[in-house]
Amino acid sequence: MAEETKTLADLKDLKDLKDLKEVAETVAPAEEAPLPEPKIDAQGRSYATGKRKNAVARVWIKPGPGKIGINGRDVETYFARPVLRMLINQPFHAASREGQYDVVCTVKGGGLSGQAGAVRHGISKALSIFEPALRPVLKKGGFLTRDARVVERKKYGKRKARRSFQFSKR
Repeated sequence: MAEETKTLADLKDLKDLKDLKEVAETVAPAEEAPLPEPKIDAQGRSYATGKRKNAVARVWIKPGPGKIGINGRDVETYFARPVLRMLINQPFHAASREGQYDVVCTVKGGGLSGQAGAVRHGISKALSIFEPALRPVLKKGGFLTRDARVVERKKYGKRKARRSFQFSKR
């Protein structure tokens, strides 16, 4: 008999509060989670692995004039198409960090389009590791999501993955 149960009639008393600020002051503000520490190696670089289709890119970024090297070659020679170079620079553009980081990467497997997507994914992950404050911007742009679409395997009794052999009536 020490405790009373509150009913809906008692909740009408909440309308009598003059200032909602008093209620807000009594409730402790939710503390934001601290950002994770940047993972930087002894050479001042961050590492990440990016994947797209069958291509895998190992990416290292460090502060610098914005030079991008892929498999020991310059980005202009490796990715001759401007669309692929634009694809690689998208994370820097979204985070407004153009020309602030040097990129060195090795990429294997797949074709040029898949390799460019893998490098973009790796750059995005490495940027979020080097500067954890950029993670929400990159996440909102969809750069940290691995595109899981891959080529479907060929099935037996089919010419390709789904294409049947040509039907012959006679």
